[in-house]
Amino acid sequence: MRVFLTGATGVIGRRTVPLLLSAGHQVTASGRSAARLEPLQRAGASVAVLDLFDRGAVGRALSGHDAVINLATQIPKGLRAFLPGAWQENDRIRRAGSALLVDAALASGIQHFIQESFVTYPDSGERWIAEDATPHPAGYNRTALDAEASATRFSTAGGRGVALRFAFFYGPGDLFTHNVLGSVRRGWLPIFGRPEAFFSMVSHDDAAAAVVAALAAPAGIYNVADDEPLTRRALGDTLAELLKCPAPRLPPSWMTGLAGSIGEMVSRSLRVSNARLREATGWAPKYPNAQVGWGAFVLSSGP
Repeated sequence: MRVFLTGATGVIGRRTVPLLLSAGHQVTASGRSAARLEPLQRAGASVAVLDLFDRGAVGRALSGHDAVINLATQIPKGLRAFLPGAWQENDRIRRAGSALLVDAALASGIQHFIQESFVTYPDSGERWIAEDATPHPAGYNRTALDAEASATRFSTAGGRGVALRFAFFYGPGDLFTHNVLGSVRRGWLPIFGRPEAFFSMVSHDDAAAAVVAALAAPAGIYNVADDEPLTRRALGDTLAELLKCPAPRLPPSWMTGLAGSIGEMVSRSLRVSNARLREATGWAPKYPNAQVGWGAFVLSSGP
């Protein structure tokens, strides 16, 4: 299959490209930086520096492909994520960029379209959450549903559109992962929410494998999360055991409000089920839970 992948230099994209190549696909890896695309070109992918808002350029770039995988994002890093307007470019990519890609894919006769999304379910306590639950995005990530709507529009027009609702990512080269481990060493788990609230995650590698598996999935929406989400308290205790340090304290509830809509979203109890994707494609996470996944990362990174 000839696959066009946007966001190829991102944390999931750069892991997805080699998996696609290993599976025998021809890959065009697209991003904003020629320099960052070079390693993917050396690995065997064709590359394309592309402005996702240039309709003509997008149409020309997609011509001749069988599938489009849209992993393009512009996630603000660190404390900048909490500043006014920090998510505007990411919103534009999810709303206008995804819609333009679908237009171009349909015009080019492309049959498969995969769109990155994010879990935006309401706080669900101990209940498992399947894809039929009604999303309830926070202010900063409302446009995740706009991106999903583009994938649905692709299916309505006769193609096979898939939206992947990812849980929180973790793994090597990720600021969130390093910040969590550093904070736990200092005695804090920097994740808002009640001790008994569930926090669904998925490793970068498992997320990339899910993207590849989704090429064979029927049209629809799929959760991408590990098998066994942990509560905040269990996660903190697990990380402390891995790091051989005392169990961390959790942030007090009053701190959640200081973080605005991001804090409100992160504090929800989300016990996300991956059953639909497993049944549809045979995908299964290499790391079934945080104890295994974070343990592998801590072991590989050293003390």
